[in-house]
Amino acid sequence: MKRQIIHIDQEKCNGCGACAAACHEGAIAMIGGKATLMRDDYCDGMGDCLPHCPTGAITFEQREAAPYNEAAVQAARQHKTAHTSGCPGSAPKAMHVCPGSMAKALHPAEAGESAPTTAPSQLRQWPVQIKLVPVNAPYFDGARLLIAADCTAYAYAAFHERFIRGHITLVGCPKLDDVDYSEKLTAIIRSNDIQEVTVVRMEVPCCGGLEHAAVTALKNSGKFVPWQVVTISTDGRILDR
Repeated sequence: MKRQIIHIDQEKCNGCGACAAACHEGAIAMIGGKATLMRDDYCDGMGDCLPHCPTGAITFEQREAAPYNEAAVQAARQHKTAHTSGCPGSAPKAMHVCPGSMAKALHPAEAGESAPTTAPSQLRQWPVQIKLVPVNAPYFDGARLLIAADCTAYAYAAFHERFIRGHITLVGCPKLDDVDYSEKLTAIIRSNDIQEVTVVRMEVPCCGGLEHAAVTALKNSGKFVPWQVVTISTDGRILDR
């Protein structure tokens, strides 16, 4: 039968495993570091996995596919439960950990004696969260827009001076907020006289969702706005793209 089902673009997939974790039916698995639809009859076509993909690798398509088999899904769940009972430590399991969630120690260089102890804030507006800012706030008129991942200001020491200075700042985390920022950002860019857009993200794969949302918003706004993406490493360096 021809029906709606997900399609995974292997080129766009960054292997974070978020979609596999979000798929309640167990239709998606990580094979060779890439998300793969394992069984058509396990996919209900509802797309719970779509908003969890940070790169936009998952889309819907209409094609010939086996019908969704809820009974098979339930049987697979029961089988999995039966074979993972007993001591949790002895149960085999595949680990699909987002690289951005992996713990590691960093060793920052110590500040010299001449380093300033305080610096003035360069923030020009409030609120800063993408979810909270009003679309038609007056400070967007003629603004140079900074769209930054939450973690960037913690990782890059001179964030205020290097990025916030002279910009209207919007921050968010696509992994934690679990929302599609592109709609809100599209409305902001379309409804206001935005002069330029700078996206600052972390190097971790899940942060690609913020970049994807910003680029989608720029395309959907119908405007030509100069833009750039800056990537920060977890040890606080600006990376070449």
